Amino acid sequence: MTRIGLVVLALAAALAAGAAAGSISPWWWFVAVPLTLLGLLGTWDLLQRRHSVLRNYPVLGHARFLLERIRPELQQYFVERNFDGRPFDRDVRSIVYERAKGTDAEQPYGTEQDVYQPGYEFLIPSMAPRPVPQTPPRVRIGGPDCSRPYDMALLNVSAMSFGSLSSNAILALNGGAAAGGFAHDTGEGGLSEYHLRPGGDLVWEIGTGYFGCRTQDGEFDPKEFADKAAHEHVKCVSLKLSQGAKPGIGGVLPGPKVNSEIARVRDVPEGRTVISPPYHREFSTPRELVLFIARMRELSGGKPTGFKLCPGSRRQFLAVCKAMLEEGTAPDFIIVDGAEGGTGAAPLEFADHVGTPLTEGLLTVHNALVGAGLRDRIRIGASGKIATGTDLVKRLLQGADYGNAARAMMFAVGCIQAQRCHTNTCPTGVTTQDPRRARALDVGDKTLRVQRLQEATVASALQIMASMGVTDPSQLRPHMLHQRIDPYTERSYDELYEWLTPGQLLAEPPAAWAADWHAADPDRFTV
Repeated sequence: MTRIGLVVLALAAALAAGAAAGSISPWWWFVAVPLTLLGLLGTWDLLQRRHSVLRNYPVLGHARFLLERIRPELQQYFVERNFDGRPFDRDVRSIVYERAKGTDAEQPYGTEQDVYQPGYEFLIPSMAPRPVPQTPPRVRIGGPDCSRPYDMALLNVSAMSFGSLSSNAILALNGGAAAGGFAHDTGEGGLSEYHLRPGGDLVWEIGTGYFGCRTQDGEFDPKEFADKAAHEHVKCVSLKLSQGAKPGIGGVLPGPKVNSEIARVRDVPEGRTVISPPYHREFSTPRELVLFIARMRELSGGKPTGFKLCPGSRRQFLAVCKAMLEEGTAPDFIIVDGAEGGTGAAPLEFADHVGTPLTEGLLTVHNALVGAGLRDRIRIGASGKIATGTDLVKRLLQGADYGNAARAMMFAVGCIQAQRCHTNTCPTGVTTQDPRRARALDVGDKTLRVQRLQEATVASALQIMASMGVTDPSQLRPHMLHQRIDPYTERSYDELYEWLTPGQLLAEPPAAWAADWHAADPDRFTV
């Protein structure tokens, strides 16, 4: 207890004793105590040396810190408009909540968007719309080297680790995946019982820390990996190279958060800070990456194996493509994570300024694979602020085969965008390891909401595609998405971007790609 606290308690005790003895009027007690407390607070403010504001404005200066503390809530609930909030505006949050609850998600009176604002995008409807498919299409994941392919849903739960999310949140997400028949990415925090208990299909993500399949000194443990990858609920294995919100850096899990359960799941010592390095120890060149992917697929018994990255250098990705061609093997899928993707905690500079946004990332990966003649054997997943049917259709049109959603799924299990994920004080029990807070999340109710959200979002995407005259994502074309350049000009995506043809890089690379293609080295990650 601070010195001022001891003084206040002593004063309060003295006044209470005086009031009880009758020497001090009880009414005077109610006046004297607040005045005394304010006087002591003002004295403390004048003497302390940490805050200049309080030294100049004792007592009153505390109002500044109070308002600063509740500023995010004031902004979200009273200031921002329906369509301009960040990271997700109120319109998007509302439609996700409504779909998760199974209520109407309709918009009266027309759009609030400025459709003449530069950057506004719109999909092109057809004069001959098609019936909406009754059964959502699925995407076959598994190239020629894969003996156990998996049929992926159009929308799945993106990577979120146990440890970042509470056990109840993981149970609800996986339960929703099991009920709805879609996949749940584990995140890099290991394969926990909460991922396995509900029975949902899993994409087991392996990060630079090799959590759940590591030796005592942090190296990859092939035997433990093979044992866990053989589990019937593990349908695919994903190697994480980088993450959209913080590409190129590792992670730190403070020791106090590493309880016995998390330590057991991650194969790390209890109570000790866990550091994920920014790089993988098992490979250092594009060729070694491709061969390690092939090794993981073999160890998993032939299950689909791929990698996730936030694209950066196009030259480096082309080097990976060259390594695939020279080695005669390739990943079964690649997940493209956009720079607008979320995370529990990241340096502001990385979240705001490092990494390629999802649109450009998808176009780079899709066109590189097409130009190298590899696209037909590799599926592409898209991750980064996918929350509505429109988001999903846009990403499919830009080159993805399926989408993953993280924060939208968090909304479904109760997240209110309080943005306290890194403090362990999540008000809804989603991103916390505090059992008192986590118990607020009712697993049964939230499981149903996750299922409803995925089903409704996919249904919305199919309805949008049908209005565009297509019944399958493979029929989407770049000219179906337009972007406004200025109030008087708009262009379709086939005009805005260059689209390569199959094998074009092998035959005659276009001028815009030639320098990167010729400089790409399968034995070096050339900057």
